[in-house]
Amino acid sequence: MRIALWTVTRGAGNNGKEYAQKLIQKLEDTEIDVFTLKKFGVEGTIQIDDFTKEITEKFNKYEGHIFIMASGIVIRKISTLLKSKDIDPAVLLIDEGKHFVVSLLSGHLGGANELTQEVAEILNLIPIITTSSDITGKIAVDSISQKLNSELDNLKSAKEVTSLIVDGKKVNILLPTNVGFAKDNNVNSDGLILISNRKKIEITRICPKNIILGIGCKKDTKVEDILDAIENSLNKHNLDIKAVKHIATVDVKENEVGLLKAAKFLELELKVISREEIKKVEHLFEGSDFVEENIGVRAVSEPVALLSSSQKGKFIEMKSKHNGITVSIYEEANIDL
Repeated sequence: MRIALWTVTRGAGNNGKEYAQKLIQKLEDTEIDVFTLKKFGVEGTIQIDDFTKEITEKFNKYEGHIFIMASGIVIRKISTLLKSKDIDPAVLLIDEGKHFVVSLLSGHLGGANELTQEVAEILNLIPIITTSSDITGKIAVDSISQKLNSELDNLKSAKEVTSLIVDGKKVNILLPTNVGFAKDNNVNSDGLILISNRKKIEITRICPKNIILGIGCKKDTKVEDILDAIENSLNKHNLDIKAVKHIATVDVKENEVGLLKAAKFLELELKVISREEIKKVEHLFEGSDFVEENIGVRAVSEPVALLSSSQKGKFIEMKSKHNGITVSIYEEANIDL
């Protein structure tokens, strides 16, 4: 997780530098940039001239922000930068007196509540969390989504179902058998039978990001053709594009313009797998003499999908062909709360 830690006074700047060192030691896979005002000359930090300008430019470039300053300053500075709870970064606030750490924004989907608890423990501060589901000891729908590394289908319905939970109403979690509390390898369900005597039932959907697309294509394949191939492959198996975790391809295609544009359009990471890695598993798949003659391996879409995954799951589609484009669909299993 990339975190920006912001201060606007000399004392807070020194505290921020100290805090960052402690947090980096304890928080796994976390990078922290400490921003201080240049006029205070705090060594080992990123020294800036204009706090307003910098936070405006960098707000959406970090997954989380920690401010050591008054809440009023923070609220005024970030109010115009906020978009939606499903995309805004986590925002935490620490008082200069070193007493409290407050989860200010994106408590559930942004992970601010969980981060607040971790920061409080590491820095010996008192955590302040005000979301109703948390203070009542109940779980919110967006918390479930965040724990599943999934995407909410509808924020409005998620809010309505969460309000039922907070209000003490009975809400069932209906999970596909490969997404649940127990570890198993069963497949996703395509239908759902809901038995209830309630006339009105609030339902919301969480879409797990556990689909990986392995793609091979000819040189100079158009982005439109790649997008069509992806859409057709997903539609064939009733899969939502929101469920796609990333796209994968072979190293010789890492600069293929059509692939890069397709990944950018879909806002998905394009993972590149080396031919050396593919050679270790290519015997598991149907190969092609033509492909081997041209790039040195016998298969592309299936092995890159497998190798870029957790390798705990199964293929929904081994390989489908679309006018010079091959698409393989791998479904990761064991997504647990």
